[in-house]
Amino acid sequence: MKVYLVSRSGQSLVLRLGILAAAAAAVAAGLPAGGGAQTGATPALTVPAFTAYCEPDPDGVRFSQRDGVSGWTSAKEKIVWFGEIKAAGAVRSEVRLGAAPGATGRLALTVTRVSGENLRPVPSLAYWTAGPDGSATARFEEISVQPGYHRFELQGVAKSGSDFGSPRELLVSGPAAVGAHFNLKERRNAASVHLGYPLAPKEAVTAFYNEVTVRTDPIWSYYMACGFQRGYFGIQVNSPTERRIIFSVWDSGNEGVDRNRVRPEDRVQLLERGEAVVASDFGNEGTGGHSHKVFSWRKDVTYRFLVTARPRDNATDYAAYFYGPERSAWELIARFRAPKDGQALRGLYSFNEDFVGGNGQLRRECEFGPQWVRTSDGAWHELTTARFTHDATGRSDRLDYDAGERAGRFFLANGGFRPGRVVYGQTLTRAAATRPPKDIPAEILDPK
Repeated sequence: MKVYLVSRSGQSLVLRLGILAAAAAAVAAGLPAGGGAQTGATPALTVPAFTAYCEPDPDGVRFSQRDGVSGWTSAKEKIVWFGEIKAAGAVRSEVRLGAAPGATGRLALTVTRVSGENLRPVPSLAYWTAGPDGSATARFEEISVQPGYHRFELQGVAKSGSDFGSPRELLVSGPAAVGAHFNLKERRNAASVHLGYPLAPKEAVTAFYNEVTVRTDPIWSYYMACGFQRGYFGIQVNSPTERRIIFSVWDSGNEGVDRNRVRPEDRVQLLERGEAVVASDFGNEGTGGHSHKVFSWRKDVTYRFLVTARPRDNATDYAAYFYGPERSAWELIARFRAPKDGQALRGLYSFNEDFVGGNGQLRRECEFGPQWVRTSDGAWHELTTARFTHDATGRSDRLDYDAGERAGRFFLANGGFRPGRVVYGQTLTRAAATRPPKDIPAEILDPK
């Protein structure tokens, strides 16, 4: 049965008659009179509603394991799932909802390939009526799909109450659903992706230099340029109106949550902070000293980062410096003293992180490099290889990530539900730049 969109101000007589006729035909054929095709013999893949996203406002509805989607009152907000279809053929979709007994509604489902070949997608419409137990099912028209990542977009069209119902799960069935892959966990973040830069054994690194160019900048993104064994340094998108440069160093000891439990002799000390830099504590991911500067950095602009290490007895002083074309000068973010250390920089890495998850369907992409290290003898050495890794989310839940070489730099990408070609542990190589940074002041590299 094909149903066509009509004005949202009300149901047209033609549409009502069409629905009634379809329901009568379904009953005569022994099928459920819910609109659209039934699930059929192929076992349905059940995708929880709490794994979906809300667009355009990621906070436009509430997501939870218990209630699925709730607070869906605006027709402007769409509930969107993403999944990888691995076989061509027919696919059938249903959405199960919760609602007040007797409530009714009308929903539209549009299924398109993420890669964009479907230029004029046609939504399928379905009515639902909640039974005495408050449950309802909206069944949508069967469609034909090709392999690839697909977007399942649910839109509210009409409602009898204050909301469009509370979607609990999406059911996908049919020949094309066999082997399909969706994230089924509540964590909606894209996988965090990392580059680890190998160093020569016993190499005493006193400075780590890197550059970053951000290509996409959705909120809740962290593009971390200079990571090392005791901390990290990069740029974040913290809200629609605020961006930051952030530098943090971990305490000694094993406290993971509350810095108030860290003994004084294990606490990182703030030695100095730059102009307009805020310094504080952090916890819940280990504990330590945090610093940040609110700064409206821009995508497609290259920024430069430098971390230095100065070992002293059983501690190391770590300092972070930032260079942007807006000021054309190196500026100090902060300098921390890390106790129970006394070593040079080691464990160097960069990463691209989606740190909230409410918009984890969006693409995050950046380019890093060239990377250089300076050793204790004052010589610069270029890092042209990196090992790719990802967090646990990338093992089986979210497979949309990528990395590689691009114009003499490394790129990292996650989210967007696009297939990548890189695998965990793969070694990446980029072309050498051959020219180390020359404009870093001596007082930064060799402080007295």
